[in-house]
Amino acid sequence: MQTPTIFTRILTCLFAVCALLLPVTAAEDQRPTKPNVVLMFVDDLGWQDVKCYDVDKPSPMETPNLDALAKKGVQFWNGYSPAPTCAPSRCALLSGVHPARAQKTHVVGGAPPHPHHDIGTTVMSPWYSGRMPETTFNLAKAMKAEGYSTGHTGKWHIAVDHHAFPQPMDIGFDFTTHQQGYNTRGAQSGMGNRLEGFATNAKDDPYRLDENGFATDIVTTEAIKFFDDNKDKPVFLYYATWLVHTPIQIRSKRLLEKYCKKLGVDMPTDPGKWLLEGQNNPYYCGMVETLDYYVGQIISYLEKTDDPRWPGHKLIENTYLVFTSDNGGMEGGGGHEVITDNYPLDKGKINAKEGGTRVPFLIAGPSIAKGVQSDVVINGLDLYPTILSWVGAKPKQGKILDGSDLSNLLKTDATKADLVKGHDGKTRDTMIWHFPHASMQSTIRTGGYKLIRNLNHLFHPSIPQYELYQLYDQDGKRVDIEEANNLADQDPERTKKMDQHLTEILTEMDASLPYYNRHGRHVSAQFKKSAPKAIKHSQSGNSVTLSYKENGASVSKAYIVYTTKEEKVSEEWFRAPATINADKSITATIPKGATHFYLNLIDSNQVLVSYPECPDSRAHSKATNEAAGKKAHHASFTHFALTTQP
Repeated sequence: MQTPTIFTRILTCLFAVCALLLPVTAAEDQRPTKPNVVLMFVDDLGWQDVKCYDVDKPSPMETPNLDALAKKGVQFWNGYSPAPTCAPSRCALLSGVHPARAQKTHVVGGAPPHPHHDIGTTVMSPWYSGRMPETTFNLAKAMKAEGYSTGHTGKWHIAVDHHAFPQPMDIGFDFTTHQQGYNTRGAQSGMGNRLEGFATNAKDDPYRLDENGFATDIVTTEAIKFFDDNKDKPVFLYYATWLVHTPIQIRSKRLLEKYCKKLGVDMPTDPGKWLLEGQNNPYYCGMVETLDYYVGQIISYLEKTDDPRWPGHKLIENTYLVFTSDNGGMEGGGGHEVITDNYPLDKGKINAKEGGTRVPFLIAGPSIAKGVQSDVVINGLDLYPTILSWVGAKPKQGKILDGSDLSNLLKTDATKADLVKGHDGKTRDTMIWHFPHASMQSTIRTGGYKLIRNLNHLFHPSIPQYELYQLYDQDGKRVDIEEANNLADQDPERTKKMDQHLTEILTEMDASLPYYNRHGRHVSAQFKKSAPKAIKHSQSGNSVTLSYKENGASVSKAYIVYTTKEEKVSEEWFRAPATINADKSITATIPKGATHFYLNLIDSNQVLVSYPECPDSRAHSKATNEAAGKKAHHASFTHFALTTQP
């Protein structure tokens, strides 16, 4: 028998290798071109509330499923929410549009600008939208256009209130638990007394404990059911659990007792308070572990369920998983309840400092490397363009997307910041936040530096106009993530440069700024004296004109603020521009369907003049209650506004 030659042996080996590779190649060729996407957007979860994000003092919360998810993909240490509150972040996530550009910068919204407490309020929030417009080509519509089954479970908060128009199925979702006869808060529904009403093993208990001792959660079970019912098609699931938003309570008594023991605190006896500082709230710790468990249920389903579109494979193999939070942790306090502690980050929810905007951010899925820790700066706004890339879609022509596509970063090397490109094609090194409410801040981060512009500094001597912090050095080494060392005075050149850049971005977005109240206690006499005075108005058809007198400050902007339905349960107001005329008047077109309106003048000092005079919150609440015969309902501004019927 002839001895095989070296060449023959090499050929034999090559054929053997090819034979081994053929099934893999064939399997990859059969991979569905449209992967599933599960977007888990949780509520009020802080950067330090997840175990795998421990820095400095370890967190007591146990999050084994989220820790495992981090090892399945990329854990971003510089992940941010679009805003420090929930509604604008949720609108930004689904619309891809920055809250400042969308005029959706806070919760609820859709009310005329007015003093919030009493007529002496110096600075007041501008008008901001109560909703994401139903005409927006949002992520659900985009995915539906690509042939996806689109489902939502849990919190909505993209309208003037939770149940107002538009609802999920109005803007592109095929399924929602919202207004479907379900309690949308799931297992987090109100308990009344949080030391009573724990879930049991009883068959008729709607929150019946499962085999692991966790309460049944309709938000999670319906999410899994939706996926299971539609798995023969590509699925987009928006899982928006209410956890870990207030009320701070858990259905599992076992978990409450567990964390009391772990924290070394006594079982609470007063259901109304928890004042121990730090991450020492046993209710909240139990809520975080409960959230982790529900996320684990979704991942477990994907890992165990066969993919009908890809025989021989599990759903998880062709599913992208994104986990993040709508804003930083709610620290609480104020003599009622300490919820959590974002330390070393400063502040928390409703503040544009790091504690209010930096959030857990985990991404895993096909072609994404496992167990990667990344310091690249990303934002929830990046998810819209990234998901489009994952599914092989392009943005709709003319559609504004303020985020960056992260797909190349995730596919190539998630630690390389230069793989994230801005709209100019250059490496993105800048990110902004705009929050003209409550803390009243605009913020810009460029590289390792962060500048905070305090919009209410003028009449608050204790508040600096600028705060400049070096979070990291040029090598990415931690310097001052605590935002404790204000460098604004030490580095005026950088402060000025970043402030100018912030102004340029906000101007391009036409961002609204807070107004000064000419009746405010601390408004300077000069501002009060120079503010314009509204004289009279006239109406002709759908046109209204307001004449005014200038007293030193010119009118720089003018708007009509109007409502379309009288006496709504939750009254919603909209804004449209008015024309400033040379004869010291403004003209506005009354929009179709409007019933009541105000005319707003903003002068060169940012002083607001409302016509008619918009009442403060106490005044209009009192008037509304009197008009309603003392019946409790939402306050209405229509009692004070002009009617469209002259």
